[in-house]
Amino acid sequence: MAQNNNQKMSYEEAGKKGGEKVKQEYGKEHFEEIGQKGGQNSNNGNSNN
Repeated sequence: MAQNNNQKMSYEEAGKKGGEKVKQEYGKEHFEEIGQKGGQNSNNGNSNN
């Protein structure tokens, strides 16, 4: 992770930090739920793969 010497955090580090914060607040089940919703939405009307 980024060090405490005023260096900017990379996008990867920021995403990981944000994801860990969400997991702490909402739990693993939250990610499972939004993953299922995303899968359902990506299949709606798009059967021409």
